[in-house]
Amino acid sequence: MTETSGQEQSRWITTVIMSTALQNHEISTVLQRQQHRVRYSDSVEPGSVIFSLSGVAFMLSDTQDLLMTGEEEFSQRIQKFKSIHRNSFLVLSAALHGPEEWNVMLRIQKRFLGSNLRIIPVHNSAETVKLMLTIAKITSKPQANDIRYKMAMTKAQIIESSPVWKMLQEYQLQWN
Repeated sequence: MTETSGQEQSRWITTVIMSTALQNHEISTVLQRQQHRVRYSDSVEPGSVIFSLSGVAFMLSDTQDLLMTGEEEFSQRIQKFKSIHRNSFLVLSAALHGPEEWNVMLRIQKRFLGSNLRIIPVHNSAETVKLMLTIAKITSKPQANDIRYKMAMTKAQIIESSPVWKMLQEYQLQWN
């Protein structure tokens, strides 16, 4: 039997801008089923998924497609994508991340080391949607402010209950 806290969490729903190349993709279908507002655009990089309210963008790519199209062409697409989007993620999908796929990731990481591009390996569409929504949700303004507040409160509680803090307070009382 599952216990409930009595508080029902409200569903987080947002607008997602996707390249028209992803219009018939499984990820588009999953986002629409979850009631997110999905909009398609020809003006974004193919394979792009943008959460404009959160300020994050994802470029989806299959590792096998990358191996076939050529690394140089793909690197140019990544360069354009990361220059447009400040908070950018490259999502590399492969059913199995073997040595060849890890080598591709390593080469991309080396090429874009120190940039605003983060590379995330995934295995399937469900995992991709889950990670994109998690990142988009925690970077959205209301959620980010809530997380900062909770972290500040947690930090204050840790400091107050710290034995070192109590010892310093006792030490200060002795000298007053």
